Amino acid sequence: MTAPTIPETTETAGRTIVLDVVGLQPQHIDADRTPTLESHFPSERVTDLRPPFPAVTVPAQTTLATGRGPGEHGDVSSGEYDRERKTAEFWERDRGGRDRIWETASDEAGLTTGVLNFQHLIGTSADVAVTPSPIEDENNDILEMNCWTNPDGFYDDLREKLGHFPLHNYWGPGANEEGSRWILAAASEAIDRFDPDLLWIYVPHLDYAGQSDGPDSDAFATALETVDDLLETFLADCSDTDRWDETVLTLVSEYGFHEVDRPIFPNRALREAELLETDAGGDADIPDSNAFAMVDHQIAHVYADEGALDAARDALAGLEGIDAVLDDSGKAERGIDHPNAGDLVLVAEPDAWFQYYWWDDRANAPPYATEMDIHAKPGFDPCELFFGDEGLVSLDASRVSGSHGRVDESAFGCFGLGGPAAPELEGDGPVDATDVTPTIVELLGLEGGHSDNLE
Repeated sequence: MTAPTIPETTETAGRTIVLDVVGLQPQHIDADRTPTLESHFPSERVTDLRPPFPAVTVPAQTTLATGRGPGEHGDVSSGEYDRERKTAEFWERDRGGRDRIWETASDEAGLTTGVLNFQHLIGTSADVAVTPSPIEDENNDILEMNCWTNPDGFYDDLREKLGHFPLHNYWGPGANEEGSRWILAAASEAIDRFDPDLLWIYVPHLDYAGQSDGPDSDAFATALETVDDLLETFLADCSDTDRWDETVLTLVSEYGFHEVDRPIFPNRALREAELLETDAGGDADIPDSNAFAMVDHQIAHVYADEGALDAARDALAGLEGIDAVLDDSGKAERGIDHPNAGDLVLVAEPDAWFQYYWWDDRANAPPYATEMDIHAKPGFDPCELFFGDEGLVSLDASRVSGSHGRVDESAFGCFGLGGPAAPELEGDGPVDATDVTPTIVELLGLEGGHSDNLE
């Protein structure tokens, strides 16, 4: 099959709005559950989107916004492992060396660009940007809610009109539609004030039920209806703007979900093999460990000292639920052969996922295990979506019902073109995540493609 493309002869769009509705798949779009989406993206304008491997937030987002895969851009997980300091950190919030379509279109092509709630936005040169950046103390406790914005002071204006960004509704046991509602309202304000030529909007609401209840649940079906209602309000505002007739809506989703019921604990196996050390407070002593697994949904990166790799492989061999253990050749085959990747990369079976726990007895868990502390935890923790019995966050990994990270056809995301200036899709079959940025480049009439303009 030929991947869908836009016709080369199409006229360029005056404005492109990207709706990044994480967790959405083509089969979710119909007149009954999602009439707003169906009206803007009928079936002939929507197809599957093949995510990169691994299909987790930061690798997928960077690929969608650069046209390059993880083996090139180096974002191999939503966390980063520093081999020199031997530390694993999740959700670091600066731009770093990332250069995405909104930065290049602004810096090199002179377009006005905007992006809301993407990862790694602090320091971006996009003309309009909003990303949560609360003021915290040395213990990562929030002292005051804040957002980093371009231009300076934009968050003050948003706060005056919309109230503070509802961080506790954006992730955690209280996650609900209010985070997505605030983001879309802020996007309307960005259009009204700055009228960007390109605006990329992250809409996270489906992610919550997708993980906590699973993609086949009633809760996920309700979340679909909620997202559609939120988009109805936003798109109604868009249709009242002066440039609506020249607008293309680009619909993307970073991944779909698998139903899961088996948590896997690679760090327990490494600890039992005396490869992972813990300190007196129960925390993983990564600098003094010979091997450690940085987990992210259905993927785990195993970092091992020289001479400990075979022992780590042997320790993990008996774990049920692991579908593949990727060495250098396996990483190259999956397009994740980058120095940032683990010495081994574990892939879970479709109904399984990886949890970071290294303890068996809850009394030996580190203090942050039952807290909302996304930066301190050396692995992604979906249990943060559940209230706990012994703290804010649950330690019962069996409650998680959905996960992602594997690249299977059943869990592809979606790609669509809608709006009054949208061209037709040509071809059939899935769109690759690396083709999204080149398509937007063409829609905006920029010279060249991602190989030329997206350094």
